[in-house]
Amino acid sequence: MPQQRTGEAHGISSSKTSVLRKHPAFADLEPEAFEQLCRYAKHITLKRGATLFSKGDPGNSLYAVISGTVKMSISSPDGRNAILNIVGPGEIFGEIALLDGRARSADAIANSNCELFVIDRREFIPFVNGQPALAMKFIELLCERLRSTSDQVEQIILQNLPGRLASALLRLSEKHKSEPQGRTIAITQQEISEMVGMTRESINKQLRAWATRDWVRLEHGAIVVLNAEKLRDLAEAGSGHDGE
Repeated sequence: MPQQRTGEAHGISSSKTSVLRKHPAFADLEPEAFEQLCRYAKHITLKRGATLFSKGDPGNSLYAVISGTVKMSISSPDGRNAILNIVGPGEIFGEIALLDGRARSADAIANSNCELFVIDRREFIPFVNGQPALAMKFIELLCERLRSTSDQVEQIILQNLPGRLASALLRLSEKHKSEPQGRTIAITQQEISEMVGMTRESINKQLRAWATRDWVRLEHGAIVVLNAEKLRDLAEAGSGHDGE
């Protein structure tokens, strides 16, 4: 696996371990329990394009993103790809296979140079067993994942392209609304096409139409949401609106 291990989180700066402390799943841990969690966390780096794990691999670790982004995707035998999620700083992933001990359900690929924390299942499961409140937090996290997946399936089945694209941009930009750069989404048009299930050409045409209205701004490798309200109107309209 193309990664570099650089020691345990216990010896890493507090600015990095704050990624764990700020996550809703770990925010309420007692200081002693949190220190124990940090001792389990290993710090790794990944280069852009490196595969962290593939669908079918053993699910033996939980991951937390310190910096960069990780693309969760699946592919078909004929080479088609579908992006399920892009995980950014402060988020965790890999919890489904971690908890049930079964194989990974998707590929995880570094979408940029990344720093991550990795917590091994052999240490995490006994830790959760001693923290009943933490177990409840992970139940809530899994419920949130299921709701998000249901929403995405609904959008792909019921919404037309403008509504589907608007929903995806709002979902991605929501993660960054409080950051200094605002609602800037580090994603290519090819990646967004793989996320909403439409061709890159269709995505490009729609984004350019919105750019002329100042609803979005197109940058190299990024999309900036300028008018979230207009996109929200399209998303809520569902079908029957061409959005151009």
